[in-house]
Amino acid sequence: MSGNTMLRDGAMERTAGDSITWTLRVLMLSIVVWLLQACSTLPRTDALPKSEADAAAIPGIPNARYWLDSDIVPFARSAIGDIGRARTAFAQSGTTAQALPPAAILAISGGGENGAFAVGLLEGWTAHGDRPQFRVVTGVSAGALIAPFAFLGPSYDAQLHDAILSIGREKLFRSRGVFGLLSDGFADNQPAIEFVAKYMTPDVLRAVAAEYAKGRALMIGTTEMDSGRAVTWNMGAIAASGAPNALDLFRKVMVASASIPGAVSPVMIDVEANGKRYQEMHVDGGVNAQVFTYPSTMLAVMQELTGEPYRGAIQVYVILNWKVAPEWSVTPRSTLAIGGRALGMLLQRQSVADLDRIYRTAHQDGADYNLAAIGADFQYPKHKRFDPKYMNDLLGYGYRLGSAGYAWKKTPPRPDAPATKVAVLGEQGIPGMP
Repeated sequence: MSGNTMLRDGAMERTAGDSITWTLRVLMLSIVVWLLQACSTLPRTDALPKSEADAAAIPGIPNARYWLDSDIVPFARSAIGDIGRARTAFAQSGTTAQALPPAAILAISGGGENGAFAVGLLEGWTAHGDRPQFRVVTGVSAGALIAPFAFLGPSYDAQLHDAILSIGREKLFRSRGVFGLLSDGFADNQPAIEFVAKYMTPDVLRAVAAEYAKGRALMIGTTEMDSGRAVTWNMGAIAASGAPNALDLFRKVMVASASIPGAVSPVMIDVEANGKRYQEMHVDGGVNAQVFTYPSTMLAVMQELTGEPYRGAIQVYVILNWKVAPEWSVTPRSTLAIGGRALGMLLQRQSVADLDRIYRTAHQDGADYNLAAIGADFQYPKHKRFDPKYMNDLLGYGYRLGSAGYAWKKTPPRPDAPATKVAVLGEQGIPGMP
């Protein structure tokens, strides 16, 4: 009987303990809910009204960016101006050639830590000796951090090498933990702002401006959250503007393009419309496209504006910092693993669709299409995101391919390509998240 009493007492003790724990959890949850209700949004300057969207501009910097989903004429006029400056620079170079060299376009995709592939490939391409001077360079997300170095050419390879590997050593985004629920992202982007400022110096801005004067273009994509629209930033025009806020805007665009919404704080950019100041919220350009070149109607619009067709040769090079085929993955039954797997599949499919769109435009315009991507032969065991050894090995892989003379693919991948690898998704979490 005493044993039964002890059992009942023990059960009562456990029940009481569980009740206390449950009560504390409810109390904590109530506090969190209250805080979320009290502090659910952070202050911002007035958001841009929908009616003013196309009229908004960056004060003091004309032609700083374009909305290609509504009107590509300003973008086409900018390209015509680029060609005019390129012809002038070409004529002044003393060459005996009668025509401009092919317009080489380089598009660098997003991919987080996988951006090391593009860096290695570019370095290897330099070593191989046939890397062209790109007339146009575009970048999104991780590609946005690489694009300025790629635009400035092989003399910046060493800086690019150091920058990409330092991402593996330093955390670009500082986690806020549970307090991220009370802010505008689970991670603070201040380290990323400091990182970009370290490499995007006034000297780099002047170098970009000098190349812009020769008719070359550097474009970076972001997503404006209020409208949900893709924004194409003319980084050369920003650099060449001479505006006092040019360097700050240049850096902000790069950080914004790599800021995953919800995971990382957005970048707030001041704009002006009809004499009134507003504030736009910019995040990762990969929300709209993982990689981009130019609109499919671009040459037709240019012909309408100039009265003559564009007769120059075009070469399109796309570096995809992903594997083009989906990978088999044994996914643990957990929220992060399932969410990460689903997001990875979504981004991979989006990338394939972007490649197909670029290919169709290139084929329509008679351009030479070239694609590089991480091959199925690159295998690496499970690792944490932005692991320095993984990034160094991937960079080395890209370098070996580039230095041997990369065998560029002439067509995009099939969307139904077979799975290539068995992996266990665990520590990696959601692709691109800090």
